[in-house]
Amino acid sequence: MVSDIDDNFPDDTSDSSIDDNNENNSLKGTSLAEKEAQEQAQKNLLARKRIDELREKKRLKDLLDDSEDW
Repeated sequence: MVSDIDDNFPDDTSDSSIDDNNENNSLKGTSLAEKEAQEQAQKNLLARKRIDELREKKRLKDLLDDSEDW
């Protein structure tokens, strides 16, 4: 028989450390998802702003073109 086996070593892993690790991974995933959502919202905002600028430019161009008909 082997006499240098450590009998103080726990036979099973602690469930609380596994739960904590899963919770940390879940929080990282959530924060990553929130960050990506915020980045997408920022891109959407810039796109809407650009669309509004182009519509305004077209509207002004149409007004200018109409003024020559007078």
